[in-house]
Amino acid sequence: MSLSDFLSPIDLDSISPENGFYTSHLGSKIAAFHDDFPDLDSGLFDIALIGVLEDRNSINNIGTALAPDTFRQKFYELNEGNYNTRIVDLGNIRAGHKVSDTYVALKLLVTELIKKNILPVIIGGGQDLTYPQFMAYEELEQKVDLLVVDSHFDLDDNIDGTIETTSISYLNKIFLHEPNFLFNFSNIGYQTFYVNQESLKLMDKLYFDVHRLGDFAGNINLAEPVIRNANMLSFDISAIRSSDAAGNANATPNGFYGENACQIARYAGMNDKLSSIGFYEFNPAYDLNGQTAMLLAQMVWYFVDGFYNRKKEFPLLPKSQYITYRAGLKDGSHELVFVKSKKSDRWWMQVPYPAGKSKNERHHLVPCRYEDYQTANSGEMPDLWWRTYQKLI
Repeated sequence: MSLSDFLSPIDLDSISPENGFYTSHLGSKIAAFHDDFPDLDSGLFDIALIGVLEDRNSINNIGTALAPDTFRQKFYELNEGNYNTRIVDLGNIRAGHKVSDTYVALKLLVTELIKKNILPVIIGGGQDLTYPQFMAYEELEQKVDLLVVDSHFDLDDNIDGTIETTSISYLNKIFLHEPNFLFNFSNIGYQTFYVNQESLKLMDKLYFDVHRLGDFAGNINLAEPVIRNANMLSFDISAIRSSDAAGNANATPNGFYGENACQIARYAGMNDKLSSIGFYEFNPAYDLNGQTAMLLAQMVWYFVDGFYNRKKEFPLLPKSQYITYRAGLKDGSHELVFVKSKKSDRWWMQVPYPAGKSKNERHHLVPCRYEDYQTANSGEMPDLWWRTYQKLI
């Protein structure tokens, strides 16, 4: 079975401007599946766009299946940056007879693209599609650091193994999946009045990294180390305030500003570890003057810009490009090791594996901030170090 069996080609006439694309437009640069299916083994592509025509499990937001082509109308008219983009647009995954059929198609496609070292960018559909995006990593036998940008935790209060996978409960399926290959879950942008206290206690019990929207007010760069730790990212458009992104039936007054969303996307693109990203819950039916479609197009543009400006700093080699710092705790129980890149000034912590937990590596690298080093240098244990160590036990 070919990957093209799951995909429908793009109708370029429906998304092209009347006079066609300029030579500088991405529409003139992208290799789009509209006739023959692109050769994914050619080594010509770095990034693959995938639309998903599935919204049956998008709670209170039916219409997200229309997102991919609406997004393309805006994205294709943006100009290429100062690099040669190697983007292929694989068209749209058709909705299966059952939602689970769509999930299987997306999982298979993401798995195969990652194997070919092509980064999938998923557009459209409900955020329940995060589940098959995540399941692709099971096929790769890879532990996953999952990051979700969302104002809510998409957990059903009645946690058990029988919950349906929807846009508001898919995390249950991920957290309870066996075998467990989720190493870490992070959320940025949750709003406390949308999150019950039991969920917060669960996140704390599991040593997961969750960060309130207010933590980033006027300081979005605090999100960068959290994003740099992720293998995959799921972005719910409703995490952006309704004044900047009204194209979502669940949009609310508060959330990230549009420029914050673009910066988050750029940080994600720059993350050397990140191997897939999904932008979900955009609903054109609620989009005033195409503003959300344009913002989403700009977010993906910034993601591509970040991708082509990657520093290639993970793993941290060669060692000559990094400075090692050591800090001892006041009680003398631990010496903490930090590494700083000479190229980008970014920081990492070395968290040692407990005895017998890793045959090949002595420590786990976790991105951090300079402030974490300052905390350790004052003799205190950084919270991030402790939570990471607990997950390694």
